[in-house]
Amino acid sequence: MTTGSIGARFERRGVGHIPFSVTTLRNATETIIEAAVKGVAMPIRLSNAYCVALAAQDEEYRAVMNGPGVNLPDGTPIPWVMNYGSDVDVFAGRVRGPSLFVEVLDIGRRSNVRHFFLGATEDTLASLVEQASARFPGIQIAGAYSPPFAPVTEHFYAQCVSEIQRTDAQIVWVALGTPKQDVVGATIAEMAQLPTVAVGAAFDFLAGTVREAPVWIQNSGTEWLFRLATEPRRLWRRYLIGNFQFLRAAYYARGLRNLPAIEI
Repeated sequence: MTTGSIGARFERRGVGHIPFSVTTLRNATETIIEAAVKGVAMPIRLSNAYCVALAAQDEEYRAVMNGPGVNLPDGTPIPWVMNYGSDVDVFAGRVRGPSLFVEVLDIGRRSNVRHFFLGATEDTLASLVEQASARFPGIQIAGAYSPPFAPVTEHFYAQCVSEIQRTDAQIVWVALGTPKQDVVGATIAEMAQLPTVAVGAAFDFLAGTVREAPVWIQNSGTEWLFRLATEPRRLWRRYLIGNFQFLRAAYYARGLRNLPAIEI
């Protein structure tokens, strides 16, 4: 699927059934900006413990996560597992999705990167565009689209791609929730021939529609507890059950840790 190349090479380590790229927030930011500028059509996924647990149970989702594109280690447990018990010369850092989103919006201004926001509600998108424009003067926002809350069909994809191609966007940010955003991101990258980045709650945080954890909590490894307390009805199953499923998946698939590097 990937069109063009940016000459980047990532070491990879498996966590559960998902291959994760060894990188840092800074390197991931630079890679995504370069992919946007050079028009490298590839899906980029910010994957956490819930994604690992889901991939262990869902064969179709596992295929997406092992398909074209890059999986970045979002969520503190992922780099812990990637680095634990290995004599490695490159340390795997965490790439927190909302932080990556903000960094690319900010630093991407130097290259006049043109962004497209796909997902969330119309009200959230309006707030997102307003907040991003105020926080990052000069940012290039090519467009935004809130697709209907409906099953993913050919019509769904056609409508999304039509909205994107009516603009001069260079990168598509996708916030549709896991696993939908990962599946949609992979298909949109191929159809629109643009890089896509699946970023989960990043839209809500920057838009101010959902409270974001303080930085000290983000860095403590307990952000999941903050989010659970903030949205218990929506997230209790993901964290209270999903965390146990993650540990099981990471343990039983531990033999898949050392993987071939990927070049993009």
